[in-house]
Amino acid sequence: MAKKSIPYSREDLLGMGPQRTYTGRQLDEIAFPLGGIGTGSVSLGGWGQLRDWEIQNRPAKGRTLPNAFFLVRIAGKGQAARAKVLQGPKGGSYNRGGHTAGHETGEGLPHFREVSFRGEFPFAHVALRDEGFPIEANLVAWSPFIPLNDFDSSIPVAVLMYTVRNCGDTPLRVSVMGNLYNDIGEAAGRTNKSRRAGGLTGLVLGNTQHEGADPRRGSLALATPAATAWVWPSWHDDRILKFWEAVTEKESWPPVRQGTGHSGTLGVEVELLPGQKATIPFILTWHFPNYPHWSRTEDGQPVTWENWYATQWEDAWAVGRYVGKNLERLLGDTKLFHDTLFASTLPAVALDAISSQLSILRTNTCLRLTDGTFYGFEGCSDTVGCCEGTCTHVWNYAQALPYLFPALQRSVRQAEWANSMQDDGFVCFRMPLPLGTRGGTGFHPAADGQMGTVIQVYREWLISGDDEWLRGIWPSCVKALEFAWKYWDADRDGVMEGMQHNTYDMEFLGPNTMMGSLYLAALTSAAKLADHLGDTERAETYRRLAAQGAAFSDEKLFNGRYYEQIVNPTAHECWPDNLRQLSIDHGMDDKFPDWPRWQFGKGCLSDQLIGQWYAEMLGLGKLYNGKHVRKTLQSIFRYNWKPDLTDHFCSLRVYALNDEAGLLIASWPLGGRPGYPFWFADEVWCGIEYQVASHLIYEGMVEEGLAIVKGVRDRHTGERRNPWDEFECGHHYARSLASYALLTALSGFSYSAPDKRLGMAPRVQPEDFRSFFCVGSGWGTYAQKVSGRQATVTVEVASGSLTLARLDVALKGKRKPTAMLGETAVRLKAEKVKGGVSLSFAEPVTITPGKPLRVTLT
Repeated sequence: MAKKSIPYSREDLLGMGPQRTYTGRQLDEIAFPLGGIGTGSVSLGGWGQLRDWEIQNRPAKGRTLPNAFFLVRIAGKGQAARAKVLQGPKGGSYNRGGHTAGHETGEGLPHFREVSFRGEFPFAHVALRDEGFPIEANLVAWSPFIPLNDFDSSIPVAVLMYTVRNCGDTPLRVSVMGNLYNDIGEAAGRTNKSRRAGGLTGLVLGNTQHEGADPRRGSLALATPAATAWVWPSWHDDRILKFWEAVTEKESWPPVRQGTGHSGTLGVEVELLPGQKATIPFILTWHFPNYPHWSRTEDGQPVTWENWYATQWEDAWAVGRYVGKNLERLLGDTKLFHDTLFASTLPAVALDAISSQLSILRTNTCLRLTDGTFYGFEGCSDTVGCCEGTCTHVWNYAQALPYLFPALQRSVRQAEWANSMQDDGFVCFRMPLPLGTRGGTGFHPAADGQMGTVIQVYREWLISGDDEWLRGIWPSCVKALEFAWKYWDADRDGVMEGMQHNTYDMEFLGPNTMMGSLYLAALTSAAKLADHLGDTERAETYRRLAAQGAAFSDEKLFNGRYYEQIVNPTAHECWPDNLRQLSIDHGMDDKFPDWPRWQFGKGCLSDQLIGQWYAEMLGLGKLYNGKHVRKTLQSIFRYNWKPDLTDHFCSLRVYALNDEAGLLIASWPLGGRPGYPFWFADEVWCGIEYQVASHLIYEGMVEEGLAIVKGVRDRHTGERRNPWDEFECGHHYARSLASYALLTALSGFSYSAPDKRLGMAPRVQPEDFRSFFCVGSGWGTYAQKVSGRQATVTVEVASGSLTLARLDVALKGKRKPTAMLGETAVRLKAEKVKGGVSLSFAEPVTITPGKPLRVTLT
């Protein structure tokens, strides 16, 4: 097959360097989420404004708070006071409903003339400049995000750190102030108060009318540890007129008069000599404890439960006190994660994709239930969550949570199988709420999602090494897997012939490798778990079925270019009446009259090898003939990836268009397109693009994989789409958390906590490579350098610890090792293995912060 032309240079794909800086119209769509896991978020916009206040247990795209903006005021000796909103020029539309350009975030006041935005999750940077104003300002906005520390990563807080510098030639009195508007509950009960305690000064907004389980109960606070802080709890009224008069015309400063408005201000004053600068942190916290269910009871009342964060702090001020007390540590730990991740020598486009989509975890896509259990929607519509239940077939693709916050990932599996699994192993693929509600059997189980959960048990065990957890969940794992023998693989030959509901919201009838590869990966994973638990008979059965299924697929489904579907029109007949009827109701295809609608037949499906993708990540080996796997991936790239979609026909939702690049979900290069193919076939989904891209990289097709990634990220550059919001069925779509697999693929990462084994096989920059890694016990950096006949490998732990009995490295021809753990020599031996060398330590070594492992090989 001739190599498909890639319209990017090697530097475009493989180049390292800083992340993109956004300017001009690229700022229009930017909304960088700030908040904790399961807390909701407020976003930082492209010109420095706060937007999308999604803090009251619901998505709220476009929601602004009146008068909620930051401002800097300057006054010099003998000079009139001047002020500017700490934002650049407003972008986007200047026509809101035909009446105004908007005014909630200070649009009608003077702004800085120049602005740029750079995001390196979990930090966002805004630079503000104005030649006619003697202050330059820089904002660093962040929320704690610390791998393995799900407590501090789940705080309802946004920290805004403004650094102001006097770039003039005279001393200045500079006031930096933040304004908030109280819109909590009914207006009559709203309260604006000044608080000082524990080294913090703050403005606290609440409401005395709403108590108990009322979803409107809540509080909002803006605080600072600055010693020269002052509070103006309530403006004269909520019109900007009197506020601006107080800021620029009044001789007395700061204003002290208590007004009647719902708007208030927290400010900090500093004296700056020419060239001096000061950094002023503001801590924005929220607390809305009662999460209302999206459906209502018979009497019209919402069922509510308490947010996890509300079990830890009593109100927004208490959250602010905690953050203020721990600010230095939280900033340091978050910065350590950022610095460790961005020190990786991965291509810049890959780091962009990996880091940006971690922001999904702090949006309304994700919840933490009262006991701390993680729960997710698929994504968020503008005002409601979209497709609830930590949907197994969508979250199947997400790889970031299990590595960065493995305890939260384990909580998903425990809750789902406790609440959604029937006695026979049937799993409702959307776990219902409130927690404890039983999932029903009124709709199909998801074949792809259910097999994925079995694979994930193996993944979670590899990451954590927790045998007690494994033994506790193993009976449910067996039921989930062996349910396949009831309907999907009723003849137990390793092939799913039965009706298979899947992530395309339809049922595939007959054998195919999308579900089939997940089934084989589940069988292979479960066989390894059964071996470990001493269940040898079950392990042998699983391995036998996996071998049979692979042989059938390679012989019957592989067409010489890729794997296709054998459509079985009767595959639904053995299912219960209600589920069989759901399939019958779809009707029949008009081009293939014997087929039910929504099949793909001879089509080339982009994620037809998703189970093999899992197998690469988890070291399960090849599920199918290796040559067939490679040929299939080449075909997917050749037929489905389009560098220009100008002439592409899309029959349903349009996620990529015009001159943009994208990976189509399916194509029919050999003909045979059904009259009614499954209805998403012509679309482009970011999460599947990442899945395919990382799988290509695992197979050594690095440039092809990165071309897909660049196509995704070039669609999200601020002009048309938010770089921190890859949407599908909703904003911040969970499937894009598949981007984390780019890190594991590019680094060649593999890990087994039970075996105390770490493996690395860099696919880029192998002579001078560095990459972030995270496992259940700790996180840090792997690095290798090759110089002449000598190679040096370093494993550093930034947080936690890592115990290794074995280290596998992709360094060929190196057999003589020496090693140091900190300042102590350790004994080890080297064994040549396929692709490199395996280093075994005489005694397991435990790597901790400040005590790296260094191995020299010659």
